[in-house]
Amino acid sequence: MRRPRRQVPERPAPGTEVLVTEGLRLSLGGRELLGGVDLVVRAGEVLALLGPNGAGKSTLLSVLAGDNAPTAGEVRLLGRPLGSYRPAELALRRALLPQHSALTFPFTAGEVVRMGRAPWAGTAAEAEDGAAVAGALAATESTAFAERPFTALSGGERARVALARVLAQRAAVLLLDEPTAALDLRHQELVLRVARERAAAGDAVVVVLHDLSLAAAYADRITLLARGRPVADGPVAEVLSAGLLSEVYGHPVEVLPHPGTGAPLVLPTRR
Repeated sequence: MRRPRRQVPERPAPGTEVLVTEGLRLSLGGRELLGGVDLVVRAGEVLALLGPNGAGKSTLLSVLAGDNAPTAGEVRLLGRPLGSYRPAELALRRALLPQHSALTFPFTAGEVVRMGRAPWAGTAAEAEDGAAVAGALAATESTAFAERPFTALSGGERARVALARVLAQRAAVLLLDEPTAALDLRHQELVLRVARERAAAGDAVVVVLHDLSLAAAYADRITLLARGRPVADGPVAEVLSAGLLSEVYGHPVEVLPHPGTGAPLVLPTRR
């Protein structure tokens, strides 16, 4: 007797609150890493998490992904408590790009990207596997080395393949932890353009970044963290103020309009 196919989840409408946290706290080893985080992530937007080292950006992303359970408070994904999802259900709805992708077996880059399709096995969307993989490789400019072993790639090539795996997963929520860290200028811009394209297609994208000007150019909204707590949340121009950034980062900065686009450019003050 054939098992019934699993249902493909509906895509949320633009503007839908897909991830919501209330009173979120996380403590590990007696140390509070996150305290009182209230956050809303909507379909169709790019939300950038910014803050200095140790501010809690990656930790918050791990809680949003379901990898770490909060000590207090709640995370809801599409109206349901995050903890109520089985792993297979969760993988159909959110995709996570961690900071580091450790892989020691000699899978080809194309095989690594195809791993992103595993959650869709046994669903009607399984027929889209080939197109999803090819599209993700093309979007990240990784097609040329799809047949090469992942372990033989440069750091930047590995980063693009890891992103392609996440894109191939075709989840409605993308959680990207420092996706530009290992990339050159061209591919930093490529990654953020892809994030914008996914948001324009209706996905919710949460991205941890260190480059404030990149965030200003591509994000719809910014949450600025310090010591595990949000100190500002809102449109780019409101959050990226010289006074606030100078205080949070402990270094004076200037915020100037880009001569072409008008987007804020954040520059450290140098004497």
